[in-house]
Amino acid sequence: MRQYRYTVILEREDDGGFHAFVPALKGCHTQGATEEEALANAHEAISLFIESLQQHGEPVPAEDLLIRLVEVGV
Repeated sequence: MRQYRYTVILEREDDGGFHAFVPALKGCHTQGATEEEALANAHEAISLFIESLQQHGEPVPAEDLLIRLVEVGV
């Protein structure tokens, strides 16, 4: 079994809970009522996403993500 590592970004939802997405896997999104639930759901979503790519003979993307904090004063 091959291991993959991806960055998961969590965003707080206005009505509560979290939206989670994986920038390296375009279209891989999920949610959860808590941070822990959103991360668990992201783990499952990533697994299913990769399985689907493999079943369709498509390459599994490697993460090539740069994250930088930009501070702006206005």
